[in-house]
Amino acid sequence: MPKLFEYLGILIYFYYNEHEPIHVHAKKAEYESKAEFYIIEGIITEVKITEVKGKKPIIGNDLKNFEIFLENYSEKVVQKWVDYFVYHKDVKFEKITKKIR
Repeated sequence: MPKLFEYLGILIYFYYNEHEPIHVHAKKAEYESKAEFYIIEGIITEVKITEVKGKKPIIGNDLKNFEIFLENYSEKVVQKWVDYFVYHKDVKFEKITKKIR
């Protein structure tokens, strides 16, 4: 599973065999959610955080931190998806150590 980012202990990644819509998984401890990206004419129009079947969803401050991450990094996430699944490029893991404001 390609790891994309780590932000405040939240691991953001996708699986090798993902499907559309473009989405990423976020995991911290035993909690996991995913964010789906809806794109119209090349513009991200919505990012929707959903539950992963059989997993406890990310909650509380971790959910808020994931939302803040997505507000700031959605375009990079989508670009990594395209690079990996369309162009078959390796994607670089990035660890973000400072809290995003």
